[in-house]
Amino acid sequence: MAKPKRQTKYDTHVVPYLDRIPAWRKQGLTEKQVAERLGVGYSTLSVYKNKNVELLEALKKGKEELIEELEDSLYRRAMGFEYEEVDTYIEEFGDVQKVKTKIMKRVALPDTGALAFALKNLAPDKWRDRHDITEFSRQEKVINIIDIPPEDEDEKDQPDEQPPKA
Repeated sequence: MAKPKRQTKYDTHVVPYLDRIPAWRKQGLTEKQVAERLGVGYSTLSVYKNKNVELLEALKKGKEELIEELEDSLYRRAMGFEYEEVDTYIEEFGDVQKVKTKIMKRVALPDTGALAFALKNLAPDKWRDRHDITEFSRQEKVINIIDIPPEDEDEKDQPDEQPPKA
């Protein structure tokens, strides 16, 4: 009679949570944090990821969804957008209370920081901060050095010109 297959840590710690892993990645958890949540080591998760396509797909799917949401948010922030703000309050008239809701339309103006970030990533050749300088002009300055003969020690002590004798 054949022995039943022994369950691995992958079967007990990972498989039951395969449907939750994309949501964890979408929340921004790193693979290391996912491994901690599953109760396995990061290196073990890497081995499981290489051996099991369904785990690899779950990790990728959540990350791709997160990236897509972040890109949408960045685009909205860069371009500006309209939104509704709801204010709920209670008005009292004697013994009667009425709940009133006030809906206001607001506009979030385009954010220059988000615009710059998006442009630097979408068109890095045109919008990067640093530009490589390939051509430059150099001005060479020529300094002429004239050899001045050294003075004699005897001539140093005497004045240059003698006053005329009368």
